[in-house]
Amino acid sequence: MGIRSKFKKYLLHKRLPIETYEPIKKSKPEKIKEMVTAWAGLELIIEDILERFDIGRDSCIEFGVEFGYSAVVFSNFFKEVKGIDIFIGDEHTDHKGDHYEKTKASLAEYENIELIRSDYRDWIKKDTKQYNFSHVDIVHNYKETYECGLWAAQHSECTIFHDTESFPEVRRAVIDIAKATGKHVYNYPHCNGLGIIV
Repeated sequence: MGIRSKFKKYLLHKRLPIETYEPIKKSKPEKIKEMVTAWAGLELIIEDILERFDIGRDSCIEFGVEFGYSAVVFSNFFKEVKGIDIFIGDEHTDHKGDHYEKTKASLAEYENIELIRSDYRDWIKKDTKQYNFSHVDIVHNYKETYECGLWAAQHSECTIFHDTESFPEVRRAVIDIAKATGKHVYNYPHCNGLGIIV
């Protein structure tokens, strides 16, 4: 990381401070799907988060599946994983175009993962269920992250947000959601950043 990048990161952290999450242990889940992903490395701290905050293991909802790397990680820990995505990419993804069928076929062996093609806005209007765990990794704008993330934090014991280091708007939304819900917020500053609201 160059001096300019370090300075930008320093300014971001000074302007939008979050308590750093320090995992007690790192462990690789038994089942993993090898693929190129910006999420690589985060699989090592999921069990630590679940154990530290005593999160139940029944249900997980994920907004922003892309090709399913994180969904497979979650399938190691939860009886059911729901993945909500439009499956066509967004302004911040490299892949553009419909990949629902390809992703569905790729994850077919993971029987506890259910993929649902839906915009998060449509989904949160009708879903009143409470989940043990939620993950938000959608378009990295403040409005969308806040709207989806607030619903997730109100409907789960623990919500995680990818890209708190890469996108200041995501980081700001995470801080504001924690304030709005009265929950505690942490940030794991590696692998593009992971915000944790619990």
